Amino acid sequence: SVTGVQTCALPICTFHMSAAAAPHMLRQRWGRIINISTGVRTMQRAGFSPYGPSKAAVETMTAIWAQDLEGTGITVNALLPGWAADTGMVPIEDHPDRSRLVPPSAMIAPAIWLASSESDGVNGMRIVARDWNSSLPPAQAFKGASTKAGW
Repeated sequence: SVTGVQTCALPICTFHMSAAAAPHMLRQRWGRIINISTGVRTMQRAGFSPYGPSKAAVETMTAIWAQDLEGTGITVNALLPGWAADTGMVPIEDHPDRSRLVPPSAMIAPAIWLASSESDGVNGMRIVARDWNSSLPPAQAFKGASTKAGW
């Protein structure tokens, strides 16, 4: 369910949502798929199965779909916090000093830019929200916060 997404179903949900949206985007010759990913350390962290492997699948889907949809007007990118985010997934006993965690609001500026026409042509990238410098114009902030998706 959308309100209680189980991490083991995450790649399937991501796949089905994108598969449902893609035909509409293809008809209008424009669209944005922004997949939420995580860092490699989280993907491979002990005790984080199935969450970590499911995010690795999302990262790989991003790289593949970007190639599959190249030239259609639809872009596919991944957005990740870039470090542990200040969410309920990070127990207080593991990180009592929450100031070191990435605030969820760090995802807003890059997500808005990725969803806009200003990001036309940006495809198959992973954007690290922690590295996004909001004091720069978005295109410059993107350059300092991005690498190719899929490692």
